[in-house]
Amino acid sequence: MKLILKLIAGITLGIVLGLFAPEWMTRILITVKALFAELLFFTIPLLILFFITSGIAALPQKSGQLLGRSLGLAYGSTLLAGCLTFLVAALVVPALTQPTEALDAGQAATLLPYVSITVPPIFNVMTALMMAFVFGLGIAATGAQSLQQASDQGRDVIQWLLVKAIIPMLPIYIAGVFAEMAAAGTVFVTLRSFAIVLAMAVVLHWVWITLLFMLAGVRTGRSPVALMRNMMPAYFTALGTMSSAATIPVSLQCSKNNGVSEDVANFTVPLFATVHLSGSTITIVSCAVAVISMQSNLDIPPISLMLPFIMTLGVVMLAAPGVPGGAVMSAVGLLGSMLGFGESALALMIALYLAQDSFGTACNVTCDGALALMLDEQMKRSD
Repeated sequence: MKLILKLIAGITLGIVLGLFAPEWMTRILITVKALFAELLFFTIPLLILFFITSGIAALPQKSGQLLGRSLGLAYGSTLLAGCLTFLVAALVVPALTQPTEALDAGQAATLLPYVSITVPPIFNVMTALMMAFVFGLGIAATGAQSLQQASDQGRDVIQWLLVKAIIPMLPIYIAGVFAEMAAAGTVFVTLRSFAIVLAMAVVLHWVWITLLFMLAGVRTGRSPVALMRNMMPAYFTALGTMSSAATIPVSLQCSKNNGVSEDVANFTVPLFATVHLSGSTITIVSCAVAVISMQSNLDIPPISLMLPFIMTLGVVMLAAPGVPGGAVMSAVGLLGSMLGFGESALALMIALYLAQDSFGTACNVTCDGALALMLDEQMKRSD
């Protein structure tokens, strides 16, 4: 919750500086933003490589049937949630937002930074994703302990960088973006779109929670309302902690209260806390459509073009870092490489995502309970 307050403070500071501060002061903030952006975009491919490699290599090998069904359910839920969100957002968002010229990828900034340094990433996002699959699956198949240890240590280094530097610096980065927009005179149009998108994302979270528990109710022959009510302690715990991992003990007890067998609950709930991020996907897709609609040089793509992005996003979400903002950090590279987002658009995406991260996390862990119910029933019928 402190991160959300810092984000709000950063937005406020950026607007005030952009509107009222001397130009030199605003340019200092924009310089910090530009330097931080180089670190951020250099880190993203490394994050994807180490986290996904480590995540695939660490999957348990002796529970093949249960693991396969769990991953299939998690990926299917994420994929369908993303597609549903895109269809709704493509209809709703363009009618409620208007283009903001300052977000156009090709438009030069109103105020330039004092210092400009370019730090190219070691490799691009898609190369990182392919390398992660090759090494992750290879380590799982061959048991290469040295490579697994190296990937785990690389993951720990990137997580340390996220926790100690990148996440704490995000409010300052966002402040620079909003100072730039305030100086360009487009900030209030952007804020209006903020409110619309955040409200839509939370509504879609609850739509998805309701749909999954309706399916779970049909499968188990029980009341969806009662099943959802039993998961509410997990929802509100995640709302406060902004962490799926920190909510695991509560989620585990809620799933057992819903009648999930102990063996299935003990296996699936911790696993789903890592690999099932349907709520985060809903937010990322809805915010992406909003940012696209706010750019006069981009049109909302058809579902045939958006589907590869959602499918790839679902894979990346399987191993997103378990820190506040970790999901959007994983998605930044895809937004740039597959949807053509420029730096200002990516910064706005990060701000939009962080503003509701607690609601996305709460949706993730609540939906975990529905998937655990469906998987438990499926395992009982297959016995």
